[in-house]
Amino acid sequence: MGLITFLSDFGYRDHYVAAVKARILQLAPKQMVLDISHAVEPFNIAHAVHVLQAVFRDFPLGTVHLIGVNDLGSVQPAWHAASYEGHYFVVADNGILSLLTEGRPETVVRLLPAQPTPSPTRDILTPAAIYLAQGGPLADLGPEATAIHTLLNRQLRLQDHRITGHVVHVDHYGNLITDITRTAVEAVGHGRPGTIHFMREIVRELHPHYQAAPPGDVACIFNSQDQLCIGINQGNAAELLGLYFDSQVEVHFMSEATLLEPKNS
Repeated sequence: MGLITFLSDFGYRDHYVAAVKARILQLAPKQMVLDISHAVEPFNIAHAVHVLQAVFRDFPLGTVHLIGVNDLGSVQPAWHAASYEGHYFVVADNGILSLLTEGRPETVVRLLPAQPTPSPTRDILTPAAIYLAQGGPLADLGPEATAIHTLLNRQLRLQDHRITGHVVHVDHYGNLITDITRTAVEAVGHGRPGTIHFMREIVRELHPHYQAAPPGDVACIFNSQDQLCIGINQGNAAELLGLYFDSQVEVHFMSEATLLEPKNS
């Protein structure tokens, strides 16, 4: 029997998470379930994708990811089960799959509920997740989906001497995670010195972690997903710097001509 992870925007104050767990116990008492988080901001697709993208590959291949975020999706809701990079995902047709997979998963089937329900994560997605975790074929869950709701990730703007990106997430500590990757910095920078620009701030140094900067100072790091992040040691960077989701961040590199200019003695 495989593992099910559970990610939702249900919060921790109400019974919604427990209701899903109870359904899992009813259908498969020995099923392993690991909670990723239930504190995704309500209906926030970008937040859900960020959390899932950061961690799903760390789980064993064959893991089933049960996603209860914005689970009614739209006025005419639909639900899907999909495979991608050796993992399974069961989720409402709300754009999460398209953002997570940068386009389209390898295989997607449509889940067909027997009757309408106000609790689709519990009544539609959970039975499908259990079926997959127990080794059932994806194709048995429903017909192949001919289309999914598609959203587009913001694209980095790469120029000869500049990368323009944006904040894609603000974490619990107020740290700002951007879509600028180490790969992009290396591809554009070619080893040249770089500076990080946001609002009126210019940061000239990367730190290995936030605590490497003095308390209260700005620290820029690459996180474990190799994304450029901006934080303040023991402070809330979002509040103190006035940066939030979708704020612009740039990395500038010196031109080769500037690097070769003779320095005044």
